[in-house]
Amino acid sequence: MRPDPFMTATTSDPAASAAPPTTSGPTPTPPASPAPTPSLSLPERPALLSRGGWLALFTALAVACVLLPALNLLVPPGHALHVDGYWISLLGKFCCYAMCALAMDLIWGFAGILSLGHGLYFALGGYAMGMYLMRQIGTDGQYRSTLPDFMVFLDWKELPWHWALSDSFLATALLVLLVPGGIAFVFGFFAFRSRIKGVYFSIITQAMTYAAMLLFFRNETGFGGNNGFTDFKRLLGMTITTPGMRMALFVLSALALIGCYLGLRWLTRAKFGRVLSAVRDAESRLMFCGYSPLPYKLAAWVLSALICGLAGALYVPQVGIINPGEMSVANSIEIAVWAAVGGRGTLIGPIVGAFAVNGAKSWLTQVAPEYWLYLLGALFVAVTLFMPDGIAGLVKRKLGKQSSRGTEETSA
Repeated sequence: MRPDPFMTATTSDPAASAAPPTTSGPTPTPPASPAPTPSLSLPERPALLSRGGWLALFTALAVACVLLPALNLLVPPGHALHVDGYWISLLGKFCCYAMCALAMDLIWGFAGILSLGHGLYFALGGYAMGMYLMRQIGTDGQYRSTLPDFMVFLDWKELPWHWALSDSFLATALLVLLVPGGIAFVFGFFAFRSRIKGVYFSIITQAMTYAAMLLFFRNETGFGGNNGFTDFKRLLGMTITTPGMRMALFVLSALALIGCYLGLRWLTRAKFGRVLSAVRDAESRLMFCGYSPLPYKLAAWVLSALICGLAGALYVPQVGIINPGEMSVANSIEIAVWAAVGGRGTLIGPIVGAFAVNGAKSWLTQVAPEYWLYLLGALFVAVTLFMPDGIAGLVKRKLGKQSSRGTEETSA
């Protein structure tokens, strides 16, 4: 039987049978792959400090921790390079003031919350330290009693309950932070939850500080009345008036100021700082984006109170006194003036403002003390009208003009 040719071709060439039939016309193109979607990511956090900033920081550390101690303790008095103890105590006070200005800049410059009562937290930290210093006097007081002299004068027989932990330095260090922080937390929680802001919030903080000042003026509260605490003798068992102790307190104040500056700079350049800026610029829009402003505002408020409390604790041993006058409304307004003069929202500006304003105050109160308050008011008005960004903004504009001028000359 002869084989069928068609069957032979089909079975002998399986590739030919599987090949698709050829058709005339253009070859179809494969479908294009979808374009990759761009990945969304947050901008990288900027560097903490520039190279020039780190150089300035280490220079300040060297001056505060090496140069000034050497010129004060090693160079004999009468020498041209000797730095007197008066200037060391004055600079230590300025460092404490600058910490308060930093605290004000955190809530006012970054969150837009103007407080006219931050002198309360400064004074509370000072009173906590003052209670410990009064207990350290022991029987060296005027009445030779283990009770503070003002309690003996008022015929008190024992310490009140809130003096129970005042003989422990560790407990005092905790109270310096816990008392201002706790009061700030309670006040801030109810105020921010009620969405009180603007001038109403500023007035409430001012009223709270004034009420606390009137309370501390009363003798029965156990805080020394209008005289407060003074005549300190020892700190950690060491005489508080020696040059070495005075220098140690100054160095601690300078280190605390630098540490607070670096910590707040790191914090404000993180997400926390960006949310605070959004609270300041458009709080309602921030809420529409799904953020609750309450925890951010409350955290910034409590942190600023902690910084003020620490500043007050370092301030009291250097000046040797604490009284209700530190809670006055004028002192709280001055803190806002320091931040405004230096430049809000810059951190370095309020430090410069605190040193500049208090340096002018120290000089003018000796030359013409009756004109100081007028000058302070005029300075605040002038800065508000002509330098809204403060000293830091003025310097930034000058440097920007110089750099742009140099760029134009180079291109020409």
